Amino acid sequence: MTSAANAAAANAPDAGKARHDAQPAFVLHNYPYRETSLVLEVFTRNYGRIALVARGARRPRSVLRGVLLAFQPLLLSWAGRSELRTLHKAEWRGGLPQLKGSALLCGFYLNELMVKLLPRDDPHEVLYQTYFDTLHALSNGADHATTLRRFEKHMLKELGYALTLDHDVASGEPIYPGYSYQYLIERGPVRSARSANDPGSTTGIYDRAENRLELAGLTLLDMLRDDYSNPVTMQQSKALMRMLINHYLGNQTLNTRQLLKDLQQL
Repeated sequence: MTSAANAAAANAPDAGKARHDAQPAFVLHNYPYRETSLVLEVFTRNYGRIALVARGARRPRSVLRGVLLAFQPLLLSWAGRSELRTLHKAEWRGGLPQLKGSALLCGFYLNELMVKLLPRDDPHEVLYQTYFDTLHALSNGADHATTLRRFEKHMLKELGYALTLDHDVASGEPIYPGYSYQYLIERGPVRSARSANDPGSTTGIYDRAENRLELAGLTLLDMLRDDYSNPVTMQQSKALMRMLINHYLGNQTLNTRQLLKDLQQL
């Protein structure tokens, strides 16, 4: 964990205590543990992503079976100081409709993204609220692509990878909508020689060898405003977020992304 994360964790409510009660949380993932238990990857508002063992949760009569649902606000109580704590109680808070259809797949994508990118024990209260708002938007029929782009952008910002969208990192000049820019990983946009409206423009093309993507200036400004109504902005912002997320994932792959892609081709 980074020094900043350590400081945040130290200042969290009840820091240093072995037991934490009624903490707001979401279940991101679970998998079997021994014969009757589950290991849960949960995202808590005050303590970030942590792992909990839910003993006996796989038993048919376990009171936890109908409570530990993904995409539902919960209050969790746990104890322990090790990396794998022990869940003692789970309560359903309600307030979010169940995700269905393609919205459900989008939810699985969000969860996989956070499991693979969020460090353990690193509180992100703003991201917690963003995640809640994103689930609410998905459950209420908001445009899926727009909702995902907004979440991805704000998540990267929370993790310290904020996108530069308002100025040319080489010259310091503002971004102009009629210009074309190369977005360089770990740096930001640099103006290209050609105009974004030039028939020979290569905007939207990813140069894997150089870790850069050609974009229209308008796309960058639209993303700054979280406005994805322009079809070109939607297409190019998706390519940009994919490039950046792949970079920060390293050798990890996103299974839900491939599933979404396969379904779109049916």
